[in-house]
Formats: sequence, C-alpha cells, structure tokens
Amino acid sequence: MPINPQGLAVFHCGPIVKRENDKWMIVAAGPTTSTRMDLFEDEFIKNYKVRVVIGKGGMGKKTTDAMKEYGAVYGAFTGGAAVLAAKAIRNVKTVEWFDLGMPEALWILEVEDFGPLTVAIDSYGNNLFEDVLMKVEENRPKINEKLGI
Repeated sequence: MPINPQGLAVFHCGPIVKRENDKWMIVAAGPTTSTRMDLFEDEFIKNYKVRVVIGKGGMGKKTTDAMKEYGAVYGAFTGGAAVLAAKAIRNVKTVEWFDLGMPEALWILEVEDFGPLTVAIDSYGNNLFEDVLMKVEENRPKINEKLGI
C-alpha cells in the first residue's frame, strides 16, 4: 500500500475529478455500492486497521463481524448526493494507482464536516441493514395476507 490506512476512513467511491493547473479538484464523489467489497473487506479491516468504512447499501456478516472484532464502523452515505460529498472535500493530498483509471485510483482526501452519515454497522456488531431485512421478513406473511397473496 502506498499509504498506511490504520485509523483512517475508507470511502467506497468512484469520484469525478478534474485537474486545474497543478491541483486536482473533486467535482462529484458519490458513494458506490459497498457489497461489491464485502468479499475482502473483513481482511482489509483486520490487516489495515481502518476505523470507518463509508459507502452505500451496507455490508454483510463477515464485514460486520470484523468491525466488531477490530473496532470499526460502517457509515452509510446517501446515494445521489455526490456533489454534497464533494463540497466536504477540502484537498486531494495525492492520487495513487491513477493508471487504473479515475474511479479505480486511490484518492487520498482531506475532508471537513463529511456527511451526513448514518452509522449502519457499529463496533458492537449491530447491522441496521440486517435488522431492517429481518423486520421485512417478519412482516411479509401479514402483508401478503392483507394483499390476498
């Protein structure tokens, strides 16, 4: 890794960036779907000790368990609010792996008042996305009965 992410936040994002003179400017920085990272996120948290993962759509049991074990949280950022996120980015410190393309590069950002975020997975193992899914499944028979399905 070109940086040590220990104690930092990781934002699942494919930003739109433009270059003005010698400075990168973030135009839009909407969250991308975090479940695509679920296969590896538990090992990433374990090995790199990040404290916050930000994205949209939540993450699964392996990641939730890793967050509990290593003291991390998942902050859900509202999809469609890419310009709002960009406004909180104060500086692009550097970009690594730009040869992978703009959205896949590693952007090292300085932010201020980044959010709003909903803590959807906490460091105690609570997962808001799983809680809502369980409630939906619990209510499904009653809803189907009312609908005559």
